[in-house]
Amino acid sequence: MKEKLQSEEGAGSVVKGLENVVVGTSRLSYIDGQRGRLAYRGFTIQDLAAEASYEEVAYLLWNGALPDREQLAALRSAFASEGVLPSEIHGLIRSAPRTKPPMEVLRTAVSALSLHDEEASDLALEANRRKAIRLTARVAGIVAATHRLQNGKEPLAPRADLSHAGSFLYCVTGALPDARRERMFDVALVLHADHGFNASTFAARVTAATLSDIYSAVTSAVGTLMGPLHGGANEKVIKMLLEVGEPSRVERYVREALSRRERIFGFGHRVYKVEDPRATVLRELSREAGELAGDLRWHEISRKLEEVLMREKGLFPNVDFYSAPFYHSLGLPSSLFVPVFAVSRIAGWTAHLLEQYADNRLIRPRSQYLGVPIGQPWVRLEER
Repeated sequence: MKEKLQSEEGAGSVVKGLENVVVGTSRLSYIDGQRGRLAYRGFTIQDLAAEASYEEVAYLLWNGALPDREQLAALRSAFASEGVLPSEIHGLIRSAPRTKPPMEVLRTAVSALSLHDEEASDLALEANRRKAIRLTARVAGIVAATHRLQNGKEPLAPRADLSHAGSFLYCVTGALPDARRERMFDVALVLHADHGFNASTFAARVTAATLSDIYSAVTSAVGTLMGPLHGGANEKVIKMLLEVGEPSRVERYVREALSRRERIFGFGHRVYKVEDPRATVLRELSREAGELAGDLRWHEISRKLEEVLMREKGLFPNVDFYSAPFYHSLGLPSSLFVPVFAVSRIAGWTAHLLEQYADNRLIRPRSQYLGVPIGQPWVRLEER
């Protein structure tokens, strides 16, 4: 929606939510919302989901090229070693009330990480690359440690003999994941690694544009991701699936929700006008995880919801919709759905921050003034 701006001289029109406004350039991800296409550094999301590991994608986003065997091995080793959290961060997590959502703990812990990093204020490229690796490893460590401590268990150290995805699952559950589940979760991390100037990424870039440090920028991103209109939607989706309970109840649930004008989370997207290409892959992961768990009910409810919402409203599922039944069937609690998003997206956030620092300009948009006329007469205190 555009409104003519009259209050600020020299400013243009208002575009609420910056919808379709191009605010910068990037070499990281390409999105075609009209044709349902997504690519990282020129590689389609379909090829990356089929072939790449999360470590390869992170390296690609940070460096602009795929790693060779030696570079990939070095990155995997760095993830394992850097994933060991400072004792002070463990202490902070232990001190947090167990009733607090893990995302609140993550937001606070990411900010606190800067206090224990001698390079925190160093904005040089190589220092920031090292911090990108460190943050990616430690966000996973914070999420896993928070989950275990909130459930009365001690945190576990990351495993160098597992992939980043497999090590995270181990640190959460305490059990070694089988190869199939490890790969499925790895694919989910690949799918969520980057997505243009989404809300959390843009928030991070705005912070970095002031030449604040990378920890401050990532803290901004985590805080933004917490909102239910961004990363929080998949937690809402699983609550909906559990409420529906059975595929036979979908029609009535949707009909009643629509009559009450309630939002059904997991459908529609600001950018995609056709199916989100990540949802296509996650739909299959949801089915596969359901088969492994011996319970396809959540996948079947999701398929029925998709069918009814398409028929009634012409809405396509987005990335949040099928990630919910997938994570649920994989055995992850709903409290970890949004934190897992951060475990993946940290690679994209930090890649965007490297890009922002390399070609920086302060991000400072204009606003439209809609207040009372300028030049109001001043009323003295004793006359009010």
